[in-house]
Amino acid sequence: MRRFLKNWSRSRRFRNALLRGNLDLAEEILAEMEHSRQPLSLLEVVFRKKLHADQDIKSRHHENIGLRSKIQQQIRKIEDLERELKRQSLDIPRLAVNPDFLEFVTHCFQFKKLDESKLQCTGIDEQTFEDFEHRLAVFLQKELKKQNSERVKEELQTAFQELEESTGLGEPSYNSKLSSYAYLMRDFLENVYCNYIAWFLIYQAGLIPEQLRILDIAAGPGTTAYALRLLLCSSIDFSPLPDLQVSYYSLEKQALFQFRGLQFWRQYIEPQHPAINIYFRFDTTDLFDYEHQEKKIPQAFFNFIVISHGFFTRTPDRLNSYTIYKQIFRAKLAPGGFVLLIVRGVKLFKMYEVYPT
Repeated sequence: MRRFLKNWSRSRRFRNALLRGNLDLAEEILAEMEHSRQPLSLLEVVFRKKLHADQDIKSRHHENIGLRSKIQQQIRKIEDLERELKRQSLDIPRLAVNPDFLEFVTHCFQFKKLDESKLQCTGIDEQTFEDFEHRLAVFLQKELKKQNSERVKEELQTAFQELEESTGLGEPSYNSKLSSYAYLMRDFLENVYCNYIAWFLIYQAGLIPEQLRILDIAAGPGTTAYALRLLLCSSIDFSPLPDLQVSYYSLEKQALFQFRGLQFWRQYIEPQHPAINIYFRFDTTDLFDYEHQEKKIPQAFFNFIVISHGFFTRTPDRLNSYTIYKQIFRAKLAPGGFVLLIVRGVKLFKMYEVYPT
């Protein structure tokens, strides 16, 4: 009986505390009840749930304050890093931009700005590209004459069929004996054209350093190097060739592509005057084996990393390649460096199942 009266007295004091709005006293009395293991009424259970909810809200509030503080710290670090990268970028000697050359290329390629992010070009520098195409045709004729004359047509057809896989948005296998020649005949000139325009826009923005270090991923026969050389040669009529040194690192799975690119360069590009200081390094590596090859590539060295048409249609390969690309960017790009991505429009829309607009 005595215990019953004591519990009843606590419950009455608890209700009176609530009626007076004295929540601190009510919380103390509730703690006494729980300590004595007194059965709780519905009102007391509800009040206990409210206390727990209030405590949870306070805990989350403190957690949010801590998270906001951490986010602000990270933002300040990023801002400091951006300022440092900008400062380093400004300290890098870069090629002077010639306004007459800008006007010439803009006129030849018939640039038209359609909106803020879309530039249309429907022209070409005929003198530069006709000479380049002629030299490429002579090189291919000379090389194909070395093949078995009875089988060369059939083998070329097989090679072109492999390339058609990429037109159908599959991944070409390049297993044919003449795949490298078929690529030079069908896709090379168009890809050099794309790269030429990309490097011109980089030149126009004043971003080409005098010590240019390029990592070309899925480099093919060295498309990026050819485009850069054509751009520099076409500028000679407007200003002396800049004192530029280019270190070009080719990362490509197909050894024959690298070999044909270097072969054509040595026979028909290198002998031309004036000479341009371009130093090549070839790494015949499968991108998906990057984990075992990455130590061969210099750390934080390249001021440009280029991926030109090196994008995969199949989702697993594409997602895997994106992970590897990010690893390469983080580890191999020098402070203040840039990443250049060149993607075929039709493939870009198809990969993400978006209607072309």
